[in-house]
Amino acid sequence: MTHPIVLLGLLVVAYFSGSSQAENAFSKYWEDHIGLPHPPHWLAAKDSPLSLVQTSMFMKLIEKNELASNLHLFCKQANVACSSNAQVKKITYDTTLPPIAQWNGDRVKYEYVPNEGPLSVATQGGLPFFRESMVKEGAFMPVPDLRDPVSYKSFLPRRLVSKIPFSFSRIKELKNLFGVIDESNMDGYIQDTLEICEKSPIRGEQCTCVTSAEDFIDFVVEKLGHHVGVWSSESIEGSYENVTIGEVKLIYGNLSEAPIICHSLPFLFQVYYCHVLQKVKIYAVDIHARKEVNHAIMACHYDTSTWNPNHLAFKLLGFGPGLIEVCHWISENGMVWTKSLG
Repeated sequence: MTHPIVLLGLLVVAYFSGSSQAENAFSKYWEDHIGLPHPPHWLAAKDSPLSLVQTSMFMKLIEKNELASNLHLFCKQANVACSSNAQVKKITYDTTLPPIAQWNGDRVKYEYVPNEGPLSVATQGGLPFFRESMVKEGAFMPVPDLRDPVSYKSFLPRRLVSKIPFSFSRIKELKNLFGVIDESNMDGYIQDTLEICEKSPIRGEQCTCVTSAEDFIDFVVEKLGHHVGVWSSESIEGSYENVTIGEVKLIYGNLSEAPIICHSLPFLFQVYYCHVLQKVKIYAVDIHARKEVNHAIMACHYDTSTWNPNHLAFKLLGFGPGLIEVCHWISENGMVWTKSLG
C-alpha cells in the first residue's frame, strides 16, 4: 500500500500537471502517421488530457488496487464517465429535445437479430435505416436521435488503458475499479459495449474496438494507409425532427476501396467500434432542421447479403439481405475514414 504522505504528494503533482504535454504527444503521433496537417478539432478533443506524470501516477494506483479511493480525482482529470447512471453534462444539449433515445447496440450488429421491432422506432425519433432514394433534395425525412448517450468522455492513454480489464470475463473487476453499480445505466452500457467488441465479424467485415487515440490511428493506417480523409456529422441538429433534405453530395464512391466507419460506444471512457465493410458510399447531406442546417454524413451499404434477415433495416424497409442497399446517418462522435485518392 502506498504511504499516505507519498500518495498525497503524487496527487498534488498530478492535480497541477497540465494537459499541454498530452496534447503535444497526440499531435506528434498524428503528424508521424497521418498525411494531414492536424487532426480535426472534434477528434483532438477526444484525446486524453492526462500528462505523462498523471498517467504514470494513475497506473501505479491501478496496479496497487488503490484507484477506488482516488476515483473522483481520476475521473475529473481524465475526463471519463465514472457515474453509475452516466448522466450527460447539462450544457451538452438543447433542453427542448426529448430524453436521449435508449441505446441499442444491435444497430452496429449486422449478424444478430435485433431486440426491437418497427413499432419501437417511434421512440428513436425517426428512421434509423433508410433507402438512398429517400434522401433527395427537397424531400422530407424523420431523423432519429443523433446524440451520443455519453458524449463528453475522452480516450485514456494507451499505457493506462492497457492496465484496465476490458473484457467480459473480467467485467466484475472492471465495475469494481470504477465503482459502477449493478443494473445501473452504466452497467448496461458496459455490457453492451463489451458484447459488441467481443463479437465475431460477419463475412467480409474487418472490425476492432479502439480504446486510445494511438490505437485509433494505428488501425486507420493499417487498413487505409497514411493518406486519408476523415468525415463526421457537424452536429446533432435535426434529431427527432421531420427535416427537409438540402444538397446531397457524394464524397466517397469508390466501391473497390472500402472506408472505415467508426461508431462511438457508450462506456466509461471513449471507445470506438470501427469496421470495414465492402461496397459502401459516403455522402454529405444538408439537413434543414428547425434551428439551423446540419451538414450530416450518411453511409450507404450496397452489399447487405451477409446481414441477418431479421435485421431492423429489413423490417422497416422490406426485402431482405442482398436485395437492397441500406443507409444510415453517422451520429454524434461517429466518423468515417476514407482512403485519399490524391
